Amino acid sequence: MHLELNHNDPTLKVVYELFYELRDDPEHVQIVQALSLNNDKPFLGLKPVHGLFGSNDWWESIRSGRIKTAHVTGTIRDLVFAGQDSRWGDSVNSFNLQLDDGTVMLESIYAHEKHDRKLFRVGAKVSCWYALLELKCQPAPDGGVNYAETLLEMAVSA
Repeated sequence: MHLELNHNDPTLKVVYELFYELRDDPEHVQIVQALSLNNDKPFLGLKPVHGLFGSNDWWESIRSGRIKTAHVTGTIRDLVFAGQDSRWGDSVNSFNLQLDDGTVMLESIYAHEKHDRKLFRVGAKVSCWYALLELKCQPAPDGGVNYAETLLEMAVSA
């Protein structure tokens, strides 16, 4: 189910779409769905209020706006290796994205095709769409709704 998200810049190339990752990894979808339905683990998993993760109902809830989304854009400030897992050595797997409002956020590099990883470079523009998925564990520390931000699409200047 293609979402046709608007990245507001025709020079950007969509390099990652969650839809294709989930289509190619049904076991991951099943694991997330099972955890969401497991009442013995009330603090783990997603709250299935708008369809089970990865289901047609879930995608339709994103498309219709029942599941909230967030869109951020910015410019890559620097490339970094994030995490402590040495199996990747010191290869770049993330970047600091300076958002249009001046704030900086750390984001991982997502790309379906290995050759698209070279598009992630200092100065490149990036656009990300996230689904804000309600967690079973509520409320958030600030008293609001506790969400998991799940990347739906990533586009980068070509």
